[in-house]
Amino acid sequence: MTSVGGAGMVDWNLAVATATRLMRPGPEVSRDEAREIVAELRRHAKAAEEHVRAYTRMIPEEHSPADTPVLVVDRPGWVKANVEGFRELLKPLFEKVQERRSGTPGGAVLGAVGGKVTGVELGMLLSFMASRVLGQYETFAPAGRDLPAGEERGGRLLLVAPNIVHVERELDVEPHDFRLWVTLHEETHRTQFTGVPWLNDHLKGEIQSFLSETDVDPATMLERLREAAQSLTGNRQDGAEGEEREESPSLVELVQTPGQREVLGRLTAVMSLLEGHADYVMDGVGPQVVPSVAEIREKFQQRRARGASRLDQALRKLLGLDAKLRQYRDGERFVRAVVDEVGMDGFNRVWTSPNTLPTKAEIAKPADWIARVHRA
Repeated sequence: MTSVGGAGMVDWNLAVATATRLMRPGPEVSRDEAREIVAELRRHAKAAEEHVRAYTRMIPEEHSPADTPVLVVDRPGWVKANVEGFRELLKPLFEKVQERRSGTPGGAVLGAVGGKVTGVELGMLLSFMASRVLGQYETFAPAGRDLPAGEERGGRLLLVAPNIVHVERELDVEPHDFRLWVTLHEETHRTQFTGVPWLNDHLKGEIQSFLSETDVDPATMLERLREAAQSLTGNRQDGAEGEEREESPSLVELVQTPGQREVLGRLTAVMSLLEGHADYVMDGVGPQVVPSVAEIREKFQQRRARGASRLDQALRKLLGLDAKLRQYRDGERFVRAVVDEVGMDGFNRVWTSPNTLPTKAEIAKPADWIARVHRA
């Protein structure tokens, strides 16, 4: 993997190596079991596609990337895929910082050191996430090498087999039902992006707007990353032992400007919509095709509510994962309220254009979105 702009802000190879070295081993399965699990997840993805489209009434348009691939991966595979996505998405920001750094005394040394620091830090974060993510629709996957220049897929669906097996064993639920239940959620995300042609570009544009608002010099950026690393490892030196300390911000909060907060509000709203819609569809389709869905949902919710160790809680805060759990809850309530009031076709007006997406305030007050969109 080549770096962006000379020394580069991140040593991507080091990030992958660090994550691979630190990540937990997956559950023990035989080679035959592994092949069977991979084949079953692929079958479930295909079946889930049909169930989700029928339930949501979202059919990909003629020229949409409906053939986005489904990849069943292990934990190292998930890490490598996400590093590719990060490199693609963060390239404009790193080029901007690299340009400022080129005129800074000692910029080359700062770049070499900074690339190693951020590579290790990113690897630590990815190693934590790699054992927790069940599936992911990777929106910003780089174009495949086998595609013509300028022709990019709309993304790819990743199913992380070891994590799915780990959770189904932990919850002691019927494995075949659980695997289909998980793919229903992830396949809903795939349907969202293949059924709404403008959604990918809109989301990417919002993220690029967020990144373009970043206006910090390289030294300040490194200092903030160092704060994140200290929060992660518990190496905070400020304050005596036992002294009450201020709660650490998330990584996103560490680099916010007023302009970024405005963009982040819009991003929070759309992510709440996408995650809540996926949860709503998963629970709506579930009773028809997953016999033990009630047991799975109850045990899964209990697992979320049980909390975690102190380190796990600190990492969740640092990564903003607590906010993501709120997005599932708030977004699902929004979707349910709208569908109950105006039906599925009425709800699907949310996909008309960026102007019909709910605001962050409307996520909390679905009646305001209904009044704004349906009154018009």
